[in-house]
Amino acid sequence: MATMRAKRPRCYLVYALAPDGTRMRAANDGINALTDDKTLPLAVFHDHFLDKPGGIVVFHAETPQDVDAIETGVARHLDGWRVETRPLIFSFSPAAFDAQIAYTLKTYRDADWETLQRAHRPAYGNPSREAQTGVET
Repeated sequence: MATMRAKRPRCYLVYALAPDGTRMRAANDGINALTDDKTLPLAVFHDHFLDKPGGIVVFHAETPQDVDAIETGVARHLDGWRVETRPLIFSFSPAAFDAQIAYTLKTYRDADWETLQRAHRPAYGNPSREAQTGVET
């Protein structure tokens, strides 16, 4: 499916599920390679799924050619995966992506993003091992 080309710069969410039988480590390597590909637009955010091999990447695309590059990168790094790429409404830049996090927290949960960023959180499990195995530690 072709990705919608927005008229203005904005962030695009790539949601990707690896083919059945793909090991977590291999899937995470694919998401990491997509995120790290310097020929693609700036990757603003990425994470991996715990329950199924795959993950998400948010890119900032400034031109239609950037969106084309994202699609090319997805085809190169995630061949055979189920992938959906969608332009985001409010996240029209990396700063706007961050501002949307702050807005969502404040508006819907009465939480302050800056306070949460400074909060000392306990370490939970072993995220590196979880990324390799898909098993929560």
